[in-house]
Amino acid sequence: MKIGVLGTGMVGQALASKLVSLDHEVVMGSRQAGNEKAVQWAATVGGTAGEGTFATAAAYGELVVNATGGAVSLAALTAAGAENLAGKVLVDVANPLDFSGGMPPTLTVCNTDSLGEQIQRAFPDSLVVKTLNTMSAEVMVTPGVVDGSHTVFMAGDDAGAKGQVAELLVSFGWPPGDVLDLGDITAARGLEMYLPLWLRIWGATGTRDVNVKVVVGS
Repeated sequence: MKIGVLGTGMVGQALASKLVSLDHEVVMGSRQAGNEKAVQWAATVGGTAGEGTFATAAAYGELVVNATGGAVSLAALTAAGAENLAGKVLVDVANPLDFSGGMPPTLTVCNTDSLGEQIQRAFPDSLVVKTLNTMSAEVMVTPGVVDGSHTVFMAGDDAGAKGQVAELLVSFGWPPGDVLDLGDITAARGLEMYLPLWLRIWGATGTRDVNVKVVVGS
């Protein structure tokens, strides 16, 4: 599959590299073509890896991943172009974190709205699926770094889009039984508000290679 990955940070590079390793054709998008991180990533990964602007990557991808910083995601997606995102599954892994007050960060949106919902409203012709935002980049693409069974969540309004994303997650190594569909895109509120807790868990355990498991009682 042709996939556009928007964002050149740790998460974007981890996801893009995993996708290339699974024989997908990937273009990494940034504000300007020739971005140093994107060029270096493409040269290191080789194969089907390429780079360009947000718009180039979005137009190229049959599926698009938003791995930009949550505070700038709407601007990045606007630069990518609604016409380049229309009719496509848009996988949103971003978190609306505000570091202006230092650590720990606060959320730019919460409680009655979410970044996932804002993206879906801004791009109504796209099929937004929120997933993978509740864990580190390493756990996203290599779930086996955490021992045992643990849970990856997803939320979105379109069942077909979520089915496609679930298949992608399984290809990353997530067992189907560990992929939990939380319902429509409003569930992104809870997924994003989990981040302050995740940061505390990281601090308490001393590792980012940690995740949670949903256990249902009998």
